Amino acid sequence: MDIFSNPTIGYGHLVSSGDIFFSNKKYSKKILSKIFIGDLKKAIFDFKKNYYYKKLPNHVQEVIIEMIFQLGIKKVLNFKNFNTYIKKQYYYLAAFEMIKSLWYQQTPKRVNKLIAILLKHGVRK
Repeated sequence: MDIFSNPTIGYGHLVSSGDIFFSNKKYSKKILSKIFIGDLKKAIFDFKKNYYYKKLPNHVQEVIIEMIFQLGIKKVLNFKNFNTYIKKQYYYLAAFEMIKSLWYQQTPKRVNKLIAILLKHGVRK
């Protein structure tokens, strides 16, 4: 982690001011898995609350949930063009919006993996 990164623990849990973790302590997989499950459940809840998910293919749901897990729902909802293209099933254009983001500049490998998932099941014009 560099000095400009947000502190995380375990499987990408963003450490917030309300969390109590010690930087020199090693945490068990059981504890870290429990934190991960809680974060994943929150991402799924936020997804279902903000997206008409029953109209989205499973692989698109997977991508959006992963984005929410990484970025938080507020930031994902700020991807206005991305969300418009997802709704219209224009997945190539949605992928292009992902590439244009600051998020892509910060974590291109991670975003490229999500783009591959988004585009792997065929696209609409």
